[in-house]
Amino acid sequence: MAKKTRKVSFVNPASRTLGALGRPFYLLLSRLVLVIVFILFLTGRTVRIILKSRIRIHWKNKIFPFFLFFISLVFSFWFFILRGLPSPQELTNRQVEVSTKIYDRNGVLLYKIYKDKNRTIVSLDQIPLHVRLATLAAEDAEFYDHPGFSIKGISRAIKQNLKSKELQGGSTITQQLVKNALLTPERTFLRKIREIVLSIRAELAFTKDQILEMYLNEISFGGTAYGIEEASYEYFGKGVGEINLAEAAFLAGLPQSPTKYSPFGQNPDLGFARQKEVLRLMRINRFITPAQEESVLNQKLIFAINITQIKAPHFIFYVRQALVDIYGEEMVERGGLEVTTSLDFQIQELAEKVVKSEMEKLKNLHVGNGAAIIMDPKNGQVLAMVGSKNYFNIENDGQVNVTTSSRQPGSSIKVINYAYALSNGYSPATILDDSPIAYAVPGQPLYSPKNYDGQFKGRMTTRVALAESRNIPAVKILASYGVAKMIDLGQKMGITTWDDTSRFGLSLTLGGGEVKLIELAQVYSTIANYGQRPEIVSILQVKDYKGNLLEESKVPQILEVIDKRVAYMLTDILKDNYARAGEFGLNSYLVVKNHPEVAVKTGTSNDLRDNLAVGFNKDYLVAVWVGNNNNSPMARIASGITGASPIWNKIMSALLSDKPSLDWKIPDGLIKINCEGKSEWFLEEDQNKTKYCLPSVNPDTKDNKVKEKVPQIL
Repeated sequence: MAKKTRKVSFVNPASRTLGALGRPFYLLLSRLVLVIVFILFLTGRTVRIILKSRIRIHWKNKIFPFFLFFISLVFSFWFFILRGLPSPQELTNRQVEVSTKIYDRNGVLLYKIYKDKNRTIVSLDQIPLHVRLATLAAEDAEFYDHPGFSIKGISRAIKQNLKSKELQGGSTITQQLVKNALLTPERTFLRKIREIVLSIRAELAFTKDQILEMYLNEISFGGTAYGIEEASYEYFGKGVGEINLAEAAFLAGLPQSPTKYSPFGQNPDLGFARQKEVLRLMRINRFITPAQEESVLNQKLIFAINITQIKAPHFIFYVRQALVDIYGEEMVERGGLEVTTSLDFQIQELAEKVVKSEMEKLKNLHVGNGAAIIMDPKNGQVLAMVGSKNYFNIENDGQVNVTTSSRQPGSSIKVINYAYALSNGYSPATILDDSPIAYAVPGQPLYSPKNYDGQFKGRMTTRVALAESRNIPAVKILASYGVAKMIDLGQKMGITTWDDTSRFGLSLTLGGGEVKLIELAQVYSTIANYGQRPEIVSILQVKDYKGNLLEESKVPQILEVIDKRVAYMLTDILKDNYARAGEFGLNSYLVVKNHPEVAVKTGTSNDLRDNLAVGFNKDYLVAVWVGNNNNSPMARIASGITGASPIWNKIMSALLSDKPSLDWKIPDGLIKINCEGKSEWFLEEDQNKTKYCLPSVNPDTKDNKVKEKVPQIL
């Protein structure tokens, strides 16, 4: 019949009876300062009695040397032991080094930030009983029975010290806690006495359960893993709540010598031997039965791969910098922030997978890298950020985050130009002329813009010019009102890289000014959000490790930078597959199956150094870039067929695969008029002008007079 296991009572030590001899000694040591004061008081009183009794004190008299020795002893004890001794309250009041943890919006842990100590605080009730018992067996089986120090432990240590002539342990869990948390690591006799005194004071200030909890969160388990929670992740890849008895026994044996017993060290067998010793101690102390011990010894331990775990690395370091800007480096590395971000890790995985797989297909076109960012255009929240195809490819600058780097956007930037034009007299029906032109700039050669295909298509509407991404009409529009106004609107829509306006000319509308992909995404989010620019949001909530709320993302103040009707007209043009068919065909990668509401624009920079695709519906905005980090040109990239467009299409198609198609709501103040046989949008205040078209009879109006056709402006 198996022996019964001994139950351990986790109760307040103040409620336990210490024994007739133990209690006075316990209280005496815990109040040494009061004892010293009392002794000094008695000493002074004795001297006064002697003087009153007219007792003559001579140097040869034994009383004076005795008092002198006693006072010297007391002073020495105060000077060397008590002076500067920290308060046990510092165990809870001190600033503990705790790792900052970054999560996605659904609670998926993405990364832990720490400097020297990777620590996660857990409460005692989160730590399974068998983990606590294994720790007690390995370190201090009498923990719940002693007043902070163990006479047996000290006796054993003295014997070992006499044999080895080296100061050994004998420390209780309480002593180890105060030693690691409050005292210096020196190994001296005086430090040992200070440790005992402080342990007694800690036992008076806290319950046994509180001390055990602090110990399990404080102790080192090797490397940067501090505390039982991080040790569980470090060695077994799971939280302490999931640790079984075999794993608990292994972890409990590590603190004695983490390097020696590490399973990743030179002699992993020593760790298994230590585990067996812990299990034996658990059986001896009746924490487990012999049958349990035998069962555990037959279990094979499976250790986690000892590598740095990081999900969405480019996004993590983007968020980290934002945290440092707010809280400072020290707080981020040691303050134990709990950060909930806007990222959706499922969407992040999708984007990473698509970018990586599609980049393999572009090798022969001399395309070395790709990047993508996904946002919610309604609120600017970043849902995914792929800064390069492989963050860990250091040789090819994989750690460079292209989504936050300045690159030429090509024709994708034209939306800013057209946003200003549609706000200032132009309409989608305005007739433009795609024909050769040259501009004289003082001190520079003539500027003659060219189309991507090298051809000229003559007269066309603004709708077609934008949808087909014709360069010459875009330059002519910009020349009609000036570069400065496009720059001003671009800055209002989110561009920060156009700071030196003197650098830019008419080529700005063709991508001549570098922008960041994340800011270009903000520009398009402004269009998708009916002209209201959402601020870029990456952090939803920040708490400290105790659960106190430090920061929470609020609904940002929306800034309307373009007329909602203009934003709608731009969206209507960018989703018009028939309008762009002349350049891209009807079945390009710009078409998302069953989702005609999706608007999209491509862009290719000069010399084929950058290729982009940016598109959106009401819920998702996807911006994709391909090129080379060293800015070398790619081979022939055909927008809508190769390059960024296939990546964009596969990401957007996956995001919308199970979602209905929802068309855009038409804002008030827009009117549709038949213009040369085709209906087109106009601002309501322009309906009497009906600019640059000859409308047919509109049966919805009372006046059926044919309005005068206005000639083209360019």
